[in-house]
Amino acid sequence: SPTRRAPPPRGWYLPELAGGRVELDSFDIVEGLVIKDGPEVEVLNGISLHGGLAISQPVASPVTAVLTVESLTTHWREVGLPAYAQFDNDMIFQGTHRYPDALGRIIRLCLSLDVVPVFVPPRETGFQAMIESYNGWWQAKVWSRFQHAHLEDVQGHSQKYVQALRKQRVARLEAAPDRQAFPAAWKLDLKKRPRGRLVYLRRTTGLSEVIVLGRTWPLGQVWPHRLVRCEVDLNHDKLRFFTLRRKEPTSQPQILEVDYRLPARGFQD
Repeated sequence: SPTRRAPPPRGWYLPELAGGRVELDSFDIVEGLVIKDGPEVEVLNGISLHGGLAISQPVASPVTAVLTVESLTTHWREVGLPAYAQFDNDMIFQGTHRYPDALGRIIRLCLSLDVVPVFVPPRETGFQAMIESYNGWWQAKVWSRFQHAHLEDVQGHSQKYVQALRKQRVARLEAAPDRQAFPAAWKLDLKKRPRGRLVYLRRTTGLSEVIVLGRTWPLGQVWPHRLVRCEVDLNHDKLRFFTLRRKEPTSQPQILEVDYRLPARGFQD
């Protein structure tokens, strides 16, 4: 019979995270919830990898990038900053797809706070399992459990659920990696040139190319239909590519480094 391998550790695609030295917050949006004779509701959900620290904000549809920036700012002021913040590739999180090299307001928020934004591979399962599980819990414990006459009802039940979950997970939260203090004098400036690091998890094409920031990057060696981690280093104007294997999660060699400078065209909303 075939040998069964143990699953890779949580956050295996980022060595610091897999080693339990830093924390990651994952965010997602639940859509398509409708109050009878009332508004359509969407929920911005978040959960931390090691501590299981939850946030849920139900709002009248839609969740926007502006609202997400406000929610993340409020949340992180309260609980502290993670090292990484993970998202899918929705325009709300990533920014416009119309132009190459575009960094949206949520990316700029993260970078301004020295939080590394991480974007999972499109149409891949597994990387978002933690937040998708939390989405399911929230819908079962809040949305499906109660009758909601108004948006305020949803928000009240959601707040009670999040508070109860945090209380239940006190030991896990205390054992999680430390979060950094939110800077007291911080103010978001969307026009300021971004600094810091971004991470894109991507699967290569059949030609061993990677599509990142609206551009195609040939890896220069045979690695078709395989996972890579692309790190965008805005401080040193570099792109670095690392191969990823679930079967060998600790082996992540760098296979390519190229020069890359973010064009100085300013913020594209």
